[in-house]
Amino acid sequence: MGRSMLTVLTRRQRAGFRARRGVYLLPSMFTMANMFCGYACVIHAMRGDYAIAAPFIGVSIVLDMLDGRIARLTGSSSAFGVQFDSMADVISFGVAPAVLAFAWGLSSFGRLGWVAGFLYVLAAAIRLARFNVQAATQPDKRFFVGMPSPAAAAVPAATVFAYPYGLQGWSAVLAFAMVLVPAFLMVSTIRYRSFNSFGLGWRRSFRPLLLTALIFAAIATYPQVSLVIMAYSYLLSGLVGLVVARVGRRHALRSGTEPSEAIARPPSERRHA
Repeated sequence: MGRSMLTVLTRRQRAGFRARRGVYLLPSMFTMANMFCGYACVIHAMRGDYAIAAPFIGVSIVLDMLDGRIARLTGSSSAFGVQFDSMADVISFGVAPAVLAFAWGLSSFGRLGWVAGFLYVLAAAIRLARFNVQAATQPDKRFFVGMPSPAAAAVPAATVFAYPYGLQGWSAVLAFAMVLVPAFLMVSTIRYRSFNSFGLGWRRSFRPLLLTALIFAAIATYPQVSLVIMAYSYLLSGLVGLVVARVGRRHALRSGTEPSEAIARPPSERRHA
């Protein structure tokens, strides 16, 4: 009787250990799938299959969002998972968009083109390293410092997906802006709103749920146009927010100095003012 109970308990412990190990491996499996999509994008871009290569970056963005959420929901976050996710992001959101942009348009400029592609990879690596260092000390979780690498990768991916025919001649100059502008924004200190702060579909309100449904409907109906609008709108959102913040700061400074100047005036001048 004692041996049978001990055998049952041992089996249950083993089953529990396997279940916990499976839970810890689940986020890493999504990260591995993210890495595979980046690798597949590189392979298809080298073949010239741009219409197939670009969507792989979009799938990587979805997988990157899911692995973090699954790790938090299952309580399986770990230091290894954080580093593994960063390594996958360098491939999917650094190397893959750069190779895609080079094959699509930058190759027309030879060495200058691959230098531009390398600058993008470098900016993505710096952005991810800075995020890992500052994640624990970031006071406001609603904003990112610099454009997130998945959002930056969405710009060349959406552009190539909308026009998968490649650029030749002087029109290929547009590929430089498509790569260098997101690269600059990734290493900048411009604040971008976090995707988690939007709360689409998670708050107890019908408006976020309706907006989420409209986004999915737009992507399903007009995928090329919708994805380009979304990618470039988020890129511009940080620049617009920077301008609005500076204008608001100047207005606050002006409104703060005018009352003090009025108080400093003599009473006769205040009445005539």
